[in-house]
Amino acid sequence: MFPNSILGRPPYTPNHQQSNDFSLSPIFYSHQQQLVDAQFNFQNADLSRAVSLQQLTYGNVSQTQTSTSPLFRGRKRLSDEKNLPLHGKRPRFYSPHQEPTVVNHIVPLSGERRYSMPPLFNTPYVPDIVRCTPPSQEIPFLEPREITLPEAKDKLSQQILELFEACQQQVSDLKKKERCRTQLQREIQLLFPRSRLFLVGSSLNGFGTRSSDGDLCLVVKEEPVNQKTEAWHILTLVHKHFCTRLSGYIERPQLIRAKVPIVKFRDKVSCVEFDLNVNNIVGIRNTFLLRTYAYLENRVRPLVLVIKKWANHHEINDASRGTLSSYSLVLMVLHYLQTLPEPILPSIQKMYPESFSPAIQLHLVHQVPCNVPPYLSKNESNLGDLLLGFLKYYATEFDWSSQMISVREAKAIPRPDDFEWINKYICVEEPFDGTNTARAVHERQKFDMIKDQFLKSWHRLKNKKDLNSILPLRAAILKR
Repeated sequence: MFPNSILGRPPYTPNHQQSNDFSLSPIFYSHQQQLVDAQFNFQNADLSRAVSLQQLTYGNVSQTQTSTSPLFRGRKRLSDEKNLPLHGKRPRFYSPHQEPTVVNHIVPLSGERRYSMPPLFNTPYVPDIVRCTPPSQEIPFLEPREITLPEAKDKLSQQILELFEACQQQVSDLKKKERCRTQLQREIQLLFPRSRLFLVGSSLNGFGTRSSDGDLCLVVKEEPVNQKTEAWHILTLVHKHFCTRLSGYIERPQLIRAKVPIVKFRDKVSCVEFDLNVNNIVGIRNTFLLRTYAYLENRVRPLVLVIKKWANHHEINDASRGTLSSYSLVLMVLHYLQTLPEPILPSIQKMYPESFSPAIQLHLVHQVPCNVPPYLSKNESNLGDLLLGFLKYYATEFDWSSQMISVREAKAIPRPDDFEWINKYICVEEPFDGTNTARAVHERQKFDMIKDQFLKSWHRLKNKKDLNSILPLRAAILKR
């Protein structure tokens, strides 16, 4: 996506991998030298001037256009730098007016110390920032697990499978988002060298469609970040970076205030819409929890997709408008499958507590879905019956006034007596941090609309046994 990025990918370090005897290859050392040079060049220029020193081009460019800028080649000034503008010159390292690097000023990372002298090529000195950060272990591209789809002997089940096969996210869709994530990570690491960018949400959890947006989580440190102040400030810099350096191939970047603030933007190359947040760590963990559930049993993904399409068609799938988020809907489906007389899903957090512990470091969470074998259920219900049962459960059986949906416990549990749950219309427990994922439903009118839609759809589908009675199949497939 960004072919002319001026630096390689700086490393990211889990705390437990820090080592004082870490040795550098010549290639990696040169990348670190570039990183240190870049940081010093940023110190005496504001962000907008710094990122404009080398304008990127997009598309087919020559090798000389994509090479590293002279500003980042080393200590010795090259002859062709004589005519650089004033703001492009190297700062003096001992200037009394020198300000701290913007990265450290905003996000004081543990174990990182300031240093006043740059490293020299002819000495064995290795700066602390390198010594503390071994090369990052990139999360490998996760191919979807091969899984045989269930048989469909009745019309309704066949319609559900037809919708699923037409609309499910393809590997090519995921690869486009992953390429964008990789290149964006390199660009953002110009601002925050030790940061990591994670693809999260429906794009990676197995429940995405061809039209699913991409969700990104920027991790600047494995510690809580104040979303109102620190995260907002970080996103302000990222937004400015997008508007200046990346304006050629990122369009409509918007900085949006919310409980978890985000930058919304569109990648012109892949035509994918993205939402980027800062340090929403629980979003990374629940992505891989849901991914495990998605491939645990072959009826889960088709059922979730048809329910998301149904909810979207009836306008009850938009948290920004006071209805249910897609995440809450997925948890509601998993909960229903866990609470059947013969469960189709277990609580994998109970079965594998070590694998889903919040203490697992982030660079290891992607391994979890591979370690959980498929679940063999004795329940042989077809997809049509499961869709009908889902609608009936929430229309007539679930007690909205006193119960909470808990995938972690694999059952409905009483609401706690605290502010998060009292006087809330819908309570869906987040499996890791215990918050209410359905808190957006805060108006009685919207809650009644959601309940009414469950009841009406159940009656229609029960009588006609045709998916078109509650979700126009052709229109849903065209939307992808």
